[in-house]
Order: sequence, then structure tokens, then C-alpha cells
Amino acid sequence: MPMPFSMHLQVGRPLRGRRKGWWAKLLLSLSLAFGAQAAASPDYAIVVSAPTLAAPGWSHVVAALQLGRQAPVLEYATGALESVLPGLQRVFPRRTAFVARPEEATREFVPAVHQLMRRLDEDPYTDGFWGIVTGYDAANALRLARHRAPLTVRRVAAGTEVALECCPEGVWYSELKAGHAVRKQAGETPASIAVPTDTTALLAQALMDYGADLFVTSGHATERDWQIGFGYRNGRFLSRQGKLYGEDLQRQQSPIASPGPRGYLPVGNCLMGHIAGPDAMALAFLNSAGVYQMIGYTLPTWYGYAGWGCLDYFVEQPGRYNFVEAFTANQHALAHRLETFFPGLADAAMDAQGRLREKVALTDRARQAGLRETDGRGLRFDRDTVAFYGDPAWVARMADGPLGWEQALSETDGLWTFTVQPTRGEGSFRPVNLNGSQRGGRPFIQFLPHRIQNVRMIAGVEWEPVVTDDFILVPRPSDPARPVRVLFRAQRVEGGSP
Repeated sequence: MPMPFSMHLQVGRPLRGRRKGWWAKLLLSLSLAFGAQAAASPDYAIVVSAPTLAAPGWSHVVAALQLGRQAPVLEYATGALESVLPGLQRVFPRRTAFVARPEEATREFVPAVHQLMRRLDEDPYTDGFWGIVTGYDAANALRLARHRAPLTVRRVAAGTEVALECCPEGVWYSELKAGHAVRKQAGETPASIAVPTDTTALLAQALMDYGADLFVTSGHATERDWQIGFGYRNGRFLSRQGKLYGEDLQRQQSPIASPGPRGYLPVGNCLMGHIAGPDAMALAFLNSAGVYQMIGYTLPTWYGYAGWGCLDYFVEQPGRYNFVEAFTANQHALAHRLETFFPGLADAAMDAQGRLREKVALTDRARQAGLRETDGRGLRFDRDTVAFYGDPAWVARMADGPLGWEQALSETDGLWTFTVQPTRGEGSFRPVNLNGSQRGGRPFIQFLPHRIQNVRMIAGVEWEPVVTDDFILVPRPSDPARPVRVLFRAQRVEGGSP
């Protein structure tokens, strides 16, 4: 079988200068025209604006992401991101990279990507895995695009409490109690330790000398700084021109320069994902702190489901999901909660600050679950406000660790079986850690190895499963008295849209 044109092109010289625009269009048209030659739908697609493709250095980012992949490039005019929807629907990639210069990766761009990636089919869930590939400059973005070696997260460092019992080793410094931290040495149990009340230098060292594979933060923040102490005075991290610094209470600054790679979860920070100029914290973490994938709120966070829930899937189910899968699983959980308890609210209009323009209708089911109007507003606010930066194909995964349940998926001649087997008795389905906001109770999520269609349930409807074209969701029961078992028949989707 001949090599698809898009893959063959990347073997040669990268596109240069403004002449590359017509090359990108030719690449897209040929990729789509000859898609039938491929064994399956492209696993990866790249979305990029015409000005970015023409900007010095950024075509190299696109070329690096394409290298070795069957990856069509979908180009759009400034302000016309939604114009790529037909192309995405046609190829229906498993992963989509949105290559964007930092001035494009705005507060408005992030929700536009969220909304676009839910429109590839008719269900209300995100269609595949996506990430915004950006950086302080093209060289920074190129470094992220070229990096393919997977990461196993063994060392975790945090400025807030995290479940170290799920990690091989790590340390967290309290944002609530001055001088308090918990450390876990390899092969030991977590233990409290006394630390200085100003932990700025220690947290900087966690990124430099300690070499944390995952960094987790919460507390007050702006686009320009992270204020380390939430319940007491502490130092801060700040950014300037793509560089990250620690600044203690004596105003002593410590530059942070680390090659990484690592992931970053600012689960409870306001504005950490808002790229509001060259001094944005997100750009500094991507450029000088060795971060290759991160999330971040683009508005001041107050509800927390979309941020804190990433810990539930990534850290507290160690080894089950990689970084982008954990983010996506939490987005699926949020969408399911919104659709289940607040039907119709997903389409409600919001203003520029994420405030709903209409009253929240409280359903009987929501009342029975103990939810309030605030929950509806919070879920709707969180749904589109958290950015994911980095190549969605890069794999960063927690080292295998203790799990509250085993889940398995099998398929024989179109008959699928999904099971969940509790492993901790009565505590199997309880959350590991409750620090933060909106923790625990996340549904079971199982991603499928390929897309399916024509689903017909056979058994397990009592668990209220949701079976989509690429994942299964089962609400987590409070009582683990018996295993969860769901059976259904489905056909494989060949090519793009069913």
C-alpha cells in the first residue's frame, strides 16, 4: 500500500515562509481524498490558522507533529475556527492538536475548542482527545511537538494536599497550615514533616533538584503569579517573558529552569490557564519549568469540578489513565452530571465572565441528589473554562499503584463486556482524598479501542450506563456489594463519521 501523502511529505524539508499556505491546503485536500487508502480513520489531526502556518517557525511545529503520523492539516482563517468542523467530522481523529501562537490561545479560544470538539457527532460529549500546542515562542512549541518519549510519573510535588498513598514517592506542602508538609519516601508510608513557613525555595527545588514528574497547585493566582499560601502568608511564583521565578517573603528570587518533562495540574488556581500576554504563567511553565502538558482555568475558579476532578482520575487511579485521558474522563463526567441533573442547561448562554444569563431550573432528580442551583451554575461555568495545553498524543501516566477496583473491557464477535470488580471491600468506591472542591463520586470511564455504532444493550441497564461511540460511562454506585457488569452489542466504525 502506498504511503499516505501527508506522511510522505514530512520526510522531506519542512515548509518555509508564506508560500507554505497553499501547500497546507494541498496537503489537507489530498489527505482527505486519499483517506480511503488508509486502513482506518486518521488517529491524529492538526488544526491551525493560516496566519500561524505562515508565521516564522510555526510551520516546523506542524511538521514535527505530523512526522510519522497519518495526520491531515486543517487550516482556517482568523476567527473562523468552526470552519474546520466538516473536515474533522469527515476524518474523525482520535486525537486533535490545535497549534496556536500564544496571542491566539486566548480566553475565547479555549471554550471555542471545547465547543467544537463536542460537535463532531450528536452526543453531548467531547469527541476524542485534544490539546492546544502552544508555547512562549515557536521554539518552545517545537520542543513540545518533537517530544515523543513517554513519561511514567513516580515523583509528585504539590503546593496542596494530594493522595501520596497513590504515588511511589512525593511531597506536598500545606497551603492552609504554615510549616506543615507530608512526604513519602520510596517504599515507605507518607509522614508529616516540619518545614519553614516560607516554602518558596522548597517548591522551586521540587522542580529543579527533586525533579518532580508531576506538579500540583491550588490557591490564589493570577495570570502573572501563584500565591503559595492560601491560609497564611507565604511566597509566590511569578513569571516574566517566558521565565518562571520563585520569590520568597524577603523578595529573594530564584529562577526556575528545568528541562522536565513533567505534567502540571493547577487544579484549584484561578487564571493559570489564561494566556493574557507574554508574561502569562502558563507560558512560563511550558517554557522554563519543563512542563509538556498542563491544564488551567482561564477564569477565576469558584466551583472546581473541572480542575480538582483531574486528581480523581489521574492521581487516585494510578496507571489507569494517561494525562489527557484523565482530563477527558473528567470532562465526560462533568457533561454527564450536567445532562443528568440539569437537562437543557448545557446550551444556556453565558457572558464573558462565565455567568449564566438565565435562571437554573432545579429538577426533582437534582433535589434528590442534594444538588442546588449553584451546582448547575458551577457545572456550566466549569465545562468550557479549563484549557489543556500540550500534544494530546504525548503519554504521561502515573506509575501503577493501588486501585479501589479493577475494571476490564472485552469484545468477542461484536459482544462487548465491561466489568468493575471492587478490591477494597466496603471502601472500594470511596474517594481516596477529599482535599479541594467537588471531589469524589466520579463515574467509571472506559475508553474504547476504536469507535463503535449501532449499540444494543444486552444486560446491565440497571447501572444506567452511557455507551457512546468511543467510551463507556457508568455512574459510580455508593454500595460496592456486587460487581458492575454491562453487556452490549455494537459494530465497529470504519473510517470517519458513521
